[in-house]
Amino acid sequence: MIAEFYPWIKALHVVAVISWMAGLLYLPRLFVYHCRAEDVRHAKTFQVMEQRLLGVIMRPAMIASWGLGLMLLVTPGLISWEGDYWIYVKLAAVFGMTGFHVVLARHARAFEAGRNARPERYFRLINEVPTVLMIIIVIMVIVRPF
Repeated sequence: MIAEFYPWIKALHVVAVISWMAGLLYLPRLFVYHCRAEDVRHAKTFQVMEQRLLGVIMRPAMIASWGLGLMLLVTPGLISWEGDYWIYVKLAAVFGMTGFHVVLARHARAFEAGRNARPERYFRLINEVPTVLMIIIVIMVIVRPF
């Protein structure tokens, strides 16, 4: 039954992942600008942007990515769990991306509470994490090197 909807599930999964990635790449950049905010009004603006990005785009996109991805995992004939090692690397990277999402949500709460202790440079550096994870995931899914 699930196999006949495979193209739709896959397409929606890709859309959800793109949306989630956009947020994972943009939120650290907002944190950089938030660190630079010179007054309360600007800081509040960034806080609203961060919360909306997390709640309206990132969280739903992450949930959709996971749900649709799990549906793909259980589609018969797609993965050989005994011979396809690429899927384990991909899943590890997806767990890493989920953990990164959680870290970003904690940073957003710290900004909201006025407790951010991280410098602008930190957010510039961690902005590279989702890119590295995305590269690993795409190579595992498309190339399937092992």
